[in-house]
Amino acid sequence: MSFTVSAGTASRTYSWQHGSLLSALEQGLSLTTSGLDDVRIVDSEGRSHSPAALYQRVFGGPVVEEAAQSRAA
Repeated sequence: MSFTVSAGTASRTYSWQHGSLLSALEQGLSLTTSGLDDVRIVDSEGRSHSPAALYQRVFGGPVVEEAAQSRAA
């Protein structure tokens, strides 16, 4: 399976390809703590997740952040 991690700054968007969920999740969480904006992890089926929501989905717990994003959209 393929995962794309993307993140941005005010002037640029970056993306990285990963072959595993855990490596994509690790980088996504690291980029979030580094202060980059709009960090997203997209799987091979096109589903987009924030690192926090994907972490919760994989390791348990309610997905509060994505529910809030869905209501805001």
